[in-house]
Amino acid sequence: MGGVSAYWINTFTAIHDEARLARYVELAGPAMRAAGGVFLARGNPAQVLEGSSALRTTVIRFESVDAAVAAYHSPAYQEALAVLGDGAEREIRVLEGVDS
Repeated sequence: MGGVSAYWINTFTAIHDEARLARYVELAGPAMRAAGGVFLARGNPAQVLEGSSALRTTVIRFESVDAAVAAYHSPAYQEALAVLGDGAEREIRVLEGVDS
């Protein structure tokens, strides 16, 4: 990926179980940091200018797309996903940063 940072964007589209979400957050944060992720923003949007979801969104910077994908597949993050289960619906995207 040539030294271009990558950004993990996790947007919740539905939350069905707040307790499972809270446990997921407790596990997912340390898993992302252990994999080299740096949290840039997280929480409910301050403003929704387009679209309908005003639910939790997280932006995490990684050194590369490969590092972000590896974080997703790491045993620690997979444990967090197992805890979340069907407690929420999300969309996760990884974008390459702009090399300016």
